[in-house]
Amino acid sequence: MSDYQQRVTDSYNERKRLIRLRRKKENLRFWEEFGIIPRWLMVLVAVLYGIALVTAITVNLAARNNPNGNEMFPPELRNNPALASLALAGIVTAAGLTMATFIFFVAYVNRDASRRGMSAALWTILVIILLPAWGFIGFVIYFLMREPLPYPCPQCGNTVGARFNFCPNCKCNLQPSCPQCKREIAETDKFCPYCGNDLAAARGAESAVENVRQP
Repeated sequence: MSDYQQRVTDSYNERKRLIRLRRKKENLRFWEEFGIIPRWLMVLVAVLYGIALVTAITVNLAARNNPNGNEMFPPELRNNPALASLALAGIVTAAGLTMATFIFFVAYVNRDASRRGMSAALWTILVIILLPAWGFIGFVIYFLMREPLPYPCPQCGNTVGARFNFCPNCKCNLQPSCPQCKREIAETDKFCPYCGNDLAAARGAESAVENVRQP
C-alpha cells in the first residue's frame, strides 16, 4: 500500500472513530424517537388494522352458514364461533404487528435520515429493496452508517453538522486538538492517540493559565 493510500485509510478510520464518539453523545429516548414517525401514518395503520380485523371475522362467521358445510377457521373451532373469532383475531393481530413494525421502521429511517442531513430517499429505497430478501439487514446497515445528529454550536448556538470541525458562523473550534501534535482528538481521550501526549495534564495546564489571566 502506497503512502497516499495509507494516509487516506488512516484519515477515513479516524473520521469514523470520531463520528462514533460523537454519536455516543446523543441522548436518544425511545418515545422521542418513535415520535418522529408521522402521526397520520400511525392513524392509517390503526385504521387498516381495524378494517382487516372486522373483515376477517365477518367473513369467517359468514362461512359458518355455507350450504356446503361449516368452513370456519380454524377447523378445530368450527363449533365455537367465539373462540374461532378470537383465534382469527390473534392471527390478524400478529400479522398486523409485523407489517406495522416494517412500516414504522421505514418511516423512521426516512425521517431520521432527513434530520441527520443524509439522503432520505436513498436510504428509504435501500431498506425497502433489502426488505423482501434480507429482512432487517437494511435497517442494521442504516443504524451502523448513519451520521450523528447536528447540534448547536457551544459558542453562538448556530446549528452545525456533526462532521464540522469549526462553526461556519463564529469559527468556534468544535473538536479539540492535541496541543503537542495539533491533530484532532476526542473529548474523552486521556492520551493523544497519535503522539501519546498526556491530555489530562495539558488540560490542567490550560485551566491554570486561564485562572491566572482572570482578574
